[in-house]
Amino acid sequence: MQKPQQYRHKEIKKNSKRNKKRIKTPKTTIKMPNDYKVSVRLKKDLIRGLGKHSHHRAAVKMLPTFVRATPDGTEKGDYLALDLGGTNFRVLYVRVVEEQQKVVKMDSKICSIPQEMMLGTGEQLFDHIAQCLGEFLESQDLKGQTLPLGFTFSFPCEQKEIDKSILIRWTKGFSCSGVEGQDVVKLLKEAIHRRGDYDIGSVAMVNDTVGTMMSCGYRDQSCEIGMIIGTGTNACYMEEIKNVKRVEGEDGRMCINTEWGGFGDDGSLKDILTEFDEVVDQTSINPGVHTFEKMISGMYLGEIVRLLLVKMAEDKLLFKGETSEALLTPGQFETKYISEIEDGLENAQKILTALGLNWDPVDACVVRLVCDTISSRSARLCAAALATISNRIRVNRGLDHLKTTVGVDGTVYRKHPNFSEELQAAVRLLAPKCDITFLVSEDGSGKGAAMVTAVAQTTCILPPSQQGATNPAAKKKKSVRT
Repeated sequence: MQKPQQYRHKEIKKNSKRNKKRIKTPKTTIKMPNDYKVSVRLKKDLIRGLGKHSHHRAAVKMLPTFVRATPDGTEKGDYLALDLGGTNFRVLYVRVVEEQQKVVKMDSKICSIPQEMMLGTGEQLFDHIAQCLGEFLESQDLKGQTLPLGFTFSFPCEQKEIDKSILIRWTKGFSCSGVEGQDVVKLLKEAIHRRGDYDIGSVAMVNDTVGTMMSCGYRDQSCEIGMIIGTGTNACYMEEIKNVKRVEGEDGRMCINTEWGGFGDDGSLKDILTEFDEVVDQTSINPGVHTFEKMISGMYLGEIVRLLLVKMAEDKLLFKGETSEALLTPGQFETKYISEIEDGLENAQKILTALGLNWDPVDACVVRLVCDTISSRSARLCAAALATISNRIRVNRGLDHLKTTVGVDGTVYRKHPNFSEELQAAVRLLAPKCDITFLVSEDGSGKGAAMVTAVAQTTCILPPSQQGATNPAAKKKKSVRT
């Protein structure tokens, strides 16, 4: 292996732009997708998912969230938030204390869930959650208060109302008995009542993407789209209720959780899938589903690059035709390596060395180009989907020009050196009549959950017994924004 060399960034960037439209091996081609065609296909899927009779066969599910308004910036009060989505969960106390300054103060506690509890009964799990919540309330001297709670429950659910959500299936290593098919809000309340030493007010179920939109919506009232592009990907937006055929009503708007990660599960993206995408799908824990997510999200991008590098080495286009044990091991090329490699060739050299590869300076350049190609494809696919939603909102409202904000979160967007810039540039091309501002979320599962709860109370969409009684700041809010 030759010693690391310094490269001029502008030359590499120029070379990258010249060649990144296509990387060839004798048997393989990675092409950039036709953004317009992708957008047209998703547009049809959005309509199918909203339909009363077509929803069941839609790849993009378009789930109603029963959130009927975004924050107007006047929200004020005290809220609890509970964020359950893995082996740890968070309990938060959120205080919105100054309307004009939009100051949000948060205290939180992280609680672990033992492995045996993840595999035990649902009653054990929710009793544990109730215990941790009680301990947190006591530490904050809040046990005497009855505060509303936003519940971020990051598992596949069918939401029936803002305060009723049925668990479809466990994921992420959980298999607690007696929970699938049940209302998780009811199970939480029952566990709290079994304790008898404290109570909570109204409960609003919060999808993490909706939390992202609402968190940003408090800072910028034009935010009506939420997007996450990290380990996974998803988006939500404010849809006209008259178009949500599975919900009664004609007036106003409702936030729709698109679940766009399933785009392509019906084969609509088959022509742009590569052999590497197919291998990633076949070796995943859920083959045949989440096609779009597997092409663009952080959980899979590193593996796509690894498979491509192995193929190029086997075809003697890289590393003098040699590989290494690490490169041949699934999961060993982490997605964070893509960001690090694109951030500088010195990083590429260090990573290739750590992977036990026999590289030369040309190999380092090519690996950087491969990473750039895969991340660029991700950004453009994501942009095509986001432009589709933006254009839909504009057309729905009969506007010649739409000005809106996208609340965004996720490690791919936050940490990749070029992703956000390329995404935004592509969206401008695909939605030229939409003036879109991107705003990075600040704790969607904490502040965002509190905002969902606040808006749920003030728009009177909770049952009468749960509306506003526990929050003196509750007041009437318009459900239709222009």
